[in-house]
Amino acid sequence: MAVAPHSLAAQSALAVLREGGNALEAMIACAATIAVAYPHMNSIGGDSFWLVSVPGQAPRAIDACGAAAAAASPEWYAEREVKTELPARGPLAALTVAGTISGWDLALAHARELGGKLPLSRLLADAIDYAIRGVPVSASLHRAITAKHDELAHQPGFAEVFLPGGRAPTVGDRLIQPRLAAALHHLSDVGLDAFYRGDLAHSIAADLERLGSPLALNDLIVHRARWRAPLMLAHRRGTVYNLPPPTQGLVSLLILGQLDALGIDGLAHDDARFVHLAVEATKQAFAIKDRYLTDPVYMAVEAQGFLDRAAISAMVERISPDQAAPWPPLPGSGDTVWMGVIDAAGRAVSCIQSVYHEFGSGIVLGDSGINWQNRGVSFSLEPNALNRLMPGRKPFHTLNPALAQLHDGRTVIYGTMGGDGQPQTQAAIFSRYVNFGLDPQAAIDAPRWRLGRAWGQDTDTLKLESRFSAATVGRLHDLGHQVELLGDYDESMGHAGMVVRHANGTLEGGADPRSNGCVAAF
Repeated sequence: MAVAPHSLAAQSALAVLREGGNALEAMIACAATIAVAYPHMNSIGGDSFWLVSVPGQAPRAIDACGAAAAAASPEWYAEREVKTELPARGPLAALTVAGTISGWDLALAHARELGGKLPLSRLLADAIDYAIRGVPVSASLHRAITAKHDELAHQPGFAEVFLPGGRAPTVGDRLIQPRLAAALHHLSDVGLDAFYRGDLAHSIAADLERLGSPLALNDLIVHRARWRAPLMLAHRRGTVYNLPPPTQGLVSLLILGQLDALGIDGLAHDDARFVHLAVEATKQAFAIKDRYLTDPVYMAVEAQGFLDRAAISAMVERISPDQAAPWPPLPGSGDTVWMGVIDAAGRAVSCIQSVYHEFGSGIVLGDSGINWQNRGVSFSLEPNALNRLMPGRKPFHTLNPALAQLHDGRTVIYGTMGGDGQPQTQAAIFSRYVNFGLDPQAAIDAPRWRLGRAWGQDTDTLKLESRFSAATVGRLHDLGHQVELLGDYDESMGHAGMVVRHANGTLEGGADPRSNGCVAAF
């Protein structure tokens, strides 16, 4: 079974599974297709993180996050009249290496260790074909291009790809990306490492240098994806895993840990008390994030220590069941895709890849057609900032794919896009499935909330989809929350997905109606 926020990506994964590929091979195909079909959310010019579970082995994580360029320093930016805040768009925003392809490469090596035999050319075939022949423009992509037209139209290369004929394509128009197709075809011929240490790397570096990015060829050459040990939460229903720093995986686990300690099982999945407790747990978790989470090389504490029962109990004691706590505004969200695959042998992959903001930096490289991320905007130019910009430093990431192994033998993979909304949506769908007994589709379909600035929004409120009852909305207001109502199925609530493998091998899954995705299975 596979799930992705674009149906073509889920079907690419399914086709590989039908041909005997394993979950990692299927995920590479899925990730490649969605990089072509959902370019406002992700790109091969972005980053990715993987959680991989193989029966009989401890889950492992792939960190495919790129570091800041060796030239990227506050002094370098000051020389270019950037002294207070890093730009979010343009060549100066393209300051970190794109790690996504290195994640595919490391996953492919592991797929081979597990007996995978499908050639790379097969895994990338769908993506190449879609880039050559075109994919229908989705409503989500159309909205993103239209909303960001004035912000991105002048960025190098953007209009040529995403504004054909000088206008935003309408829903159903074909998006054709021949240069990206050629880059993917080259990688399928010579290997994924060529993105960093081959002819394609030289092309990428030359384009970035010409545009004025601080990235250089050597930044690509020294980059490697790495295997990491995931963070683990001991939950009363099992063990929940997520990515370690520089991601906010700790935040997602802290919210679930607090809800577990609060004993939410007797609550209804959509009542005010559950939403209130989840929001208050979010505030506690984000306080930890804002104080400690950064590139692990620069962290003074171990992230796993915050998941100790005593530490979580101390957080719970600060939560009032009757009053919303004050909180500082959260930063804006980013654009991301979460994808999940479980194969017939029970191997499971939870994967997320992103360019951060819609279309990342907005630049599209002239030779390869690659849209480059702006993940480096999470750095600060302030000298005492937690995430201060330094050459070779990894940026803080909102990305965090999740996986759980429950005591009854179920394996659950789940995740969503949505920047700082990711931990909140994860808490909603996990709790609704594990604690309240909804099936995965119902857990994802149910009305959601989000504290803080939502994707495409500028207000720092507690946002609720309007399908919540008037009684729930009124009670949350009475508890002190500044409530704002959004649409019935608002895309700013994320594109969630979930796949579950039961102990008897049965699979079930859910895809988000807020996205263009589906569950694909056989």
